[in-house]
Amino acid sequence: MELTSKNVQEVFLDCLFREEETDRTNYVVGEGVIHRFGFHPERLASHKDDIKTMLDQLPEQFQLDKGGGWSFLNACDRKDGVQWGEHPNIEQLMALGLASKQATLLMPRELWRAMPGGMPYFVVGGVASSQEIDASQSKDAKIDQG
Repeated sequence: MELTSKNVQEVFLDCLFREEETDRTNYVVGEGVIHRFGFHPERLASHKDDIKTMLDQLPEQFQLDKGGGWSFLNACDRKDGVQWGEHPNIEQLMALGLASKQATLLMPRELWRAMPGGMPYFVVGGVASSQEIDASQSKDAKIDQG
């Protein structure tokens, strides 16, 4: 799947709960820069390969085995130099990557303000174990459903 704003949006929306799905006690949290999203676990899992394919198209600096991570602000371009999206699209892709454990934040939110632009740095690859949030622990968290 090509990394485009349209493809990210389609996968992102499909991974959110649908209006008729009233039982939302089992969800996977995806951290964004501004929002925290609750994803449907089965649909998120069904898009794991699509998410990975899109994340792999980010510049090499984002890849664990090449650059080791880079700023959210640099994720608007693909590694071929084409601008694929803007900040809201990047937030969606980052949240999908974190929720599917295919991306990892390099530092906690409290330290983002020390980074250029006050934005997070993330890496593609590795396990985002620090991003795992049990539903019982996140009842106080504001979850955007789209």
